[in-house]
Amino acid sequence: MESNHYCCIIYKIWQFFIRSLYLICHSRIILVFGLLFVVWQSYNNFEAQKELYRLARESLEAIRADLITLKNIHEPLYVHVPPSAETCSCASEYNKIGNVSSDYPTIYTITPTFARPLQKAELTRISQTFLLAPNFHWIVVEDSPNKTSLVTNFLAQSGLNYTHLYAPTPSKHKPGKNEPKWKHPRGVEQRNVALRWIRANLNERHNGVIYFADDDNTYSRHLFQEIRKVKRVGIWPVGLVGGLMVEGPICDKVTKKVTGFKTAWATNRPFPIDMAGFAINLQVILEKKNAEFSYKTLNGLHENHILRQVTTREELEGLANGCTKVYVWHTQTSTPDLHAEKKLEKQGKSTNSVIEV
Repeated sequence: MESNHYCCIIYKIWQFFIRSLYLICHSRIILVFGLLFVVWQSYNNFEAQKELYRLARESLEAIRADLITLKNIHEPLYVHVPPSAETCSCASEYNKIGNVSSDYPTIYTITPTFARPLQKAELTRISQTFLLAPNFHWIVVEDSPNKTSLVTNFLAQSGLNYTHLYAPTPSKHKPGKNEPKWKHPRGVEQRNVALRWIRANLNERHNGVIYFADDDNTYSRHLFQEIRKVKRVGIWPVGLVGGLMVEGPICDKVTKKVTGFKTAWATNRPFPIDMAGFAINLQVILEKKNAEFSYKTLNGLHENHILRQVTTREELEGLANGCTKVYVWHTQTSTPDLHAEKKLEKQGKSTNSVIEV
C-alpha cells in the first residue's frame, strides 16, 4: 500500500511536470507565431507607407509642375544633368534662361491675330518658343467683334501668362473683294487696343519691355534675352524681310550705336526696320501717352510712325551682339491650297466640322 502511495505521488509530480512543460512550450510557440505575425504586419505597413509616400511625392511634383507652368516659369527651373555627363550648351542656356531673377523685366508681347486656316498652327508654333521665356506676358488681340472659341481655348491650354483682347478693324479700313490686301494695313486697331490696355493696367512701378510679335514670324529663344536689355528703345536685325536676307541696323563695333541700316525698300525711311526688329521699354510707353499706330500711315511705314513718337536714331540701342545676329525671321507661312476642302464644304462634308484645326 505504501509503495502504491509513492507511485501515485511520483505519477502526479510527473504529470504536473509534463503539463507545465507542455504549457510552456505551447505558450512559446504562440509567442513566436505572434512575433512573426507582428513582423509580417509591420512589413506590410511599411510597404504601404512607402507606396503612399511615393504617390504623394508624385502628386506634389505634378502640382509643382502645373504651378510652374501657370506662373510662366517664375520659379527657378533646373534641367538636371548627371555630373558624369557632358553638359551641352543648350542645357546650360536653358538653365540660365529659367533661373532669371524675379526682378527681371516682364516682356509684354503684343500679337494681333485674325481667323484663317493657319491661325491655330501659327499661334501654336510661336507659343512653343514663348514658353521658354520667363517673366513673359502675352497680349493676344483678335481682329474680331468678339472673342472666338478657338483662340480662347488655345490660350487657356497654352501654359502662358496672357491677356486676351479683341478689336474688330473698322470696315472702311478693310480691303474690298478685289482690292489688294497690302493697300490696307493690318493690326493697327489691335496694337492700339493692346497699348491702351497696358497704360490702363500698368504703371511706373512695373518693370517691363513692350514687343510687337506678329503670329506669322519665327522667333529664337535668344531674342528674349536681348529684349530684356532694352533701356529705352532696342533694335536688331530681322531675317527674310524687305526683299533681303537680312534687313536691319548697322552698329559700331565699339559703341554699339546704330550708324546706318541695311535696307532695299523705301531707303529714305527714318527707321527702315521690320515690326519684329525693335522693342520699347514700358516706361517710355507710359511717358509717351499718345504714342499709337495710325490708319493714315502708309502700309509698311507703321514701324516709323510709332518709333518717331518715342525715340530718335541717336537714342537707339543696337542689340543682338552689336547687330550681327538674327534671332527673328519674317517667315510668312504660305496659305495652303484647300480646293478639295471647299468642294466638301459645298456638300456639307467638311473635314473639320467636329475637329478644330
